[in-house]
Amino acid sequence: MRRRHALAVITLWVSAGVVGGCAGATSGLSITTTTPNGSSEQIPATLSKPDGPGPFPAVVIMHDCSGLGPRSSGAPDRWAKELLARRYVVVLPDSFTTRGHPDGVCTDASPSRNDVSPVRRVRDAYAALSYLRTLPYVDGSHVGLMGGSHGGSTTLATMIAPASDRDPLARDKRAGFAAAVALYPGCVTRPGRVDLSGVYEPLAPLLILIGDKDDWTPAEPCRKLTEAAQQAGYPVTIKVYPGAYHSFDSYNPVRYVATRVNANSPSGRGATTGGDPAAWADSIREVGAFFDRYLK
Repeated sequence: MRRRHALAVITLWVSAGVVGGCAGATSGLSITTTTPNGSSEQIPATLSKPDGPGPFPAVVIMHDCSGLGPRSSGAPDRWAKELLARRYVVVLPDSFTTRGHPDGVCTDASPSRNDVSPVRRVRDAYAALSYLRTLPYVDGSHVGLMGGSHGGSTTLATMIAPASDRDPLARDKRAGFAAAVALYPGCVTRPGRVDLSGVYEPLAPLLILIGDKDDWTPAEPCRKLTEAAQQAGYPVTIKVYPGAYHSFDSYNPVRYVATRVNANSPSGRGATTGGDPAAWADSIREVGAFFDRYLK
């Protein structure tokens, strides 16, 4: 498939153990990640590449709670197209399908959702980074990370500095992503999320974009996280969109769904999502300028 700007999009299953992934690659491969106990595990991914030999900067996109299957919000693909147009290589790991949640976990409160928690998905993010660095057309020193909602919380967990060298991912983190964007992440500590009880210390510049009417992952905790990080001298910035709800980058209208799992609701259920054209347009500019600054 070709876009107007002569950009070739490749959708394939990519493997961290295979050097290559050029325009002639075919399906049937997978990213090699690891389980919490350290064993190898295969997950699918989607790769998009601009035309030309590169080397190109790249971005790993972590999907939201709806996953990348038939119930996907579509936001990860929208961002992939935007970044591809800016001549970034983009990879989208699928953390849910092969772990028993092809339809996502937005309304699934079962204990098995912990098998795909943001903390668990940190390993998927670094597996995608490792894969990208095997590709001859990727500039491995200029790879960014981004994600929305569940993927935004995964981004926060991925970018937090290791507490010590005993952290299982300490080496990966210190040679990790050059910049990150968290879209409407959860900035409150709860099970399966990163520990945000102290000052948030990112490994690289971090941008948070969130709506002030978000009732799923409220903006105020993210404001406080950003303020404390900035006071400590860490490169965290935030932009809050007036009138915007969760998933402001969606193409769907605003609606409340009572069955959504919501730790920030008194009942534990119910959240509002929906696109905001002004916030979406501005977020494209913000993300583009941010990644261009740190990855190009």
